[in-house]
This record gives sequence, C-alpha cells and structure tokens, in this order.
Amino acid sequence: MTLLSVTLHVVAVLAVVGGIAYALIAIVAAHTLHAERGTAGPVPSSLPAMSLLKPLCGAEPGLEAHLESFFRQEYPTFELLFAVRQPIDPAAAIVARVMARYPGVEAHLVVTGEPLYANAKVYSLEHMVAQAKHPILVITDSDTSVGPQYLQAMARSFGPEEIGAVTNLYRGVGGTDVWSQLEALGMSTEFMAGVIVAARLEGMTFALGPSMAIRTACLQAIGGFRSLAEYFADDFVLGRRVADTGRRVRLSTHVVKHHATAIGAWASFQHRLRWNRSARFSRPLGYLGQGVTYMVPWALVSYVASPHTLHAALLLGALVVRAGLAWVVAVHLLEDPTVLRRLWLLPLQDGLSFAAWVGGLLGRDVLWRHERYRLLKGGRCALLTARRP
Repeated sequence: MTLLSVTLHVVAVLAVVGGIAYALIAIVAAHTLHAERGTAGPVPSSLPAMSLLKPLCGAEPGLEAHLESFFRQEYPTFELLFAVRQPIDPAAAIVARVMARYPGVEAHLVVTGEPLYANAKVYSLEHMVAQAKHPILVITDSDTSVGPQYLQAMARSFGPEEIGAVTNLYRGVGGTDVWSQLEALGMSTEFMAGVIVAARLEGMTFALGPSMAIRTACLQAIGGFRSLAEYFADDFVLGRRVADTGRRVRLSTHVVKHHATAIGAWASFQHRLRWNRSARFSRPLGYLGQGVTYMVPWALVSYVASPHTLHAALLLGALVVRAGLAWVVAVHLLEDPTVLRRLWLLPLQDGLSFAAWVGGLLGRDVLWRHERYRLLKGGRCALLTARRP
C-alpha cells in the first residue's frame, strides 16, 4: 500500500469511529429534547400579539397550501405580512387568493421594489418590520408550513424576558420526485441531528431560517435587519447576535414542516451545495468538524481501501448506528413516520450529502433564486449577477 492509501485508510477509520461517537451523542440529545417536550409549561394566560413576516419570490411548488397554514392559527391577535419585489410576482396573486378566503385574518402585501442589499430577503424583512404592529416578530421561509397551534407554541417558548429569540425544530417534507425526497430525508435525519448536538454541547447561538421569532426590542438592540444586509446566512447571524447581547435563543421542540421544493437532481444538489458553502463561510471550524459525521461514506471508503472482515464489520456497524440515529431523531423526536419507509435510502442520501460537503470545501459561489452570489470572509456575500426585473 502506498503512503497515500494508508493515510486515507487511517483517516477513514478514525472518521467512522468519530461519526459513531457523534451519532450516540445525537441519540442521547434527541431523547433529552423529547423528554423536555413532555414537561413544557402551559400556554400563557396572556398571549403576546405577533406579526408574521413572510418574504416571497415566485410561485414555488405548494406555496398556496404553505401560506394558508398560517391563516389557520388558533391565536387571538396576530397579523400576516407578505413581501414581494414587484406586484407582477406570481406569489402576489397567490397571496391575494388566500387573503380573500380568510377575510377575518389581518393580512397585508408589501411591495418592496428591487433590493438595495446583497441579501434580498433581509431587504424584504426590513420593509415588513416597518409596517409590523406587534412586539414579537415571527419570520418563516416560503417553503415552511405549520399547524394551527404554531403561534401558541411560540408564546410558550418565549416565556421570560431573557429569551430574545426562538427557533424551531423542523422535519423535511419531500416533493414529487426522489431527489426532493432524499433532500427531505437529509433534513430530518442528518441536519436536525447536527442542530440538536450543537444545542446540547454549545447552547443555541444561531437560528434556523424555516422558523424563527424575535422580540422587536431585541431586534433593535442588534441593529435591526439592516445589520444583516451583507450576510448570506442571515438566520445564523441573527441568532448569534441575539446570543451576543446576553439574551437567550431557545430551540422550541414544536416541529414545523420544511418542504423540499427543488425538483430534479441538479436543482436539489445545488440547494445542498448552497447550504454547505454558506455553513463553511459562516462557521469554518464547525464545518470541518461536520465531515466526521458522515460515518457511512467513510466506512465505505475504509472497506473499499481494505476489504477485510474488520472493515466489513465497521461498515455494518455504521449502517446500524446511522439507522438508529435516523429513527430516534426523525421518528421519535420529529414525529415523521415516513422516514421508516425510506431507511433503505439513507446510504444514497448520505453519499449525496458527503459529496455536497466536499463541494462546499472547493468553491465560494452559490445560486439562490436564480441569482449568483460570492461568499466572503465571515459569511458576507456579494451579488455577482444583475437582479432580474
């Protein structure tokens, strides 16, 4: 064996062992979170009014149903604000249809014009918060849907004033093709495992874009949304800055749905690549550590490099632990029974995820909503292509 092959073999074996240890930590953390859900306090008798902010761009699959879930909230006082760049955006017509079906729900459509910031989402949020009336701002992505008790869970999670922001666990929901279903499987079984391990070992110092909420006073203390204008991962930076003020970011155990809307192999892989490169520039050391979590791909590399009985056993052990991690996180904690039918897809999902992680190490350009960005030091970004009218 050459020095290179020996080195690769040793690295792969160590990564498998590290990945198994990581998975065991994640399993314990998931059990702990599940137990905490059972001891959650009652919904407060005095419920704070909330403003829900929803930036939109285009009519992605399922958008109308996703938006409608927010109109069905069992909550006394809330308003919905939607933002589009131009009134001709197809999302504007969808918002109008849903608003017409729920005349009793206070809802407004905000037309922002073309963004002046690198991060167009932040520009939309700044316009909406200027019109928001309530002391708690709830921000969700366009591909998120929720149940009718969502705002009640948010109110329960905020609790004392030391809680500056709340973010939610979420489970992936696949679309009509296998690639979006694989991506959703990764959200539920891989990404959420990383979130709960980080929360358990380091505490919550970040927020998750599919669902996050912040007190208006806390937002003002960190400089408003304008302070996030140069950052690509605005959700990560929002949570970090809240934590820097001494206020807490709470991870709510109330689960929302994050829909994988990218259809096709290339579109889905581009979404994975965007997330990985963004994570690399936002938290470079954590991103390198993420490589250890891919125990099944590393075990396969180890076995291919040296197909002995010991390495076959290591591969089998990695597959068993990976399946156990998926069951505990996705089925037990996130209450996603569809994962059981797709456990056999985990090796393929992990292979794609590993490839995207490697791709995240190799470049700095990402594609988001048909616009190309370059990621810069510290998680900042620059727009490379002209915005489409």
